[in-house]
Amino acid sequence: QVELVESGGGLVQVGGSLRLSCVAYGSNFASYIMDWYHQAPGNQRELVAVISPGSSTNYADSVKGRFTISRDNLGNTVYLQMNSLKPEDAGDYYCHARHLMTGSEYWGEGTQVTVSS
Repeated sequence: QVELVESGGGLVQVGGSLRLSCVAYGSNFASYIMDWYHQAPGNQRELVAVISPGSSTNYADSVKGRFTISRDNLGNTVYLQMNSLKPEDAGDYYCHARHLMTGSEYWGEGTQVTVSS
């Protein structure tokens, strides 16, 4: 069992930056693929970035070059550094974990990002 707790959301101006954090409470954090998802108002939840236990990364085209996902396996934390924020980046960001072997999945409660112009 893993509990995911996100933080770091807030209000930022267009072009600004935010860093989201997600702490995983439980065991074997290093065995989980960690993702960040974005859900804009009225839209479906979409994958933004993913990082493997070995820190290989992949990004949605819409955030490539602006967002960076990273993880600290000793601190059980995954981060999403968001730069050059755009109005369409606003919404809720969710942390997601999937066990590499069992496929067990867990979601955080989300953190809200507001981008003002």
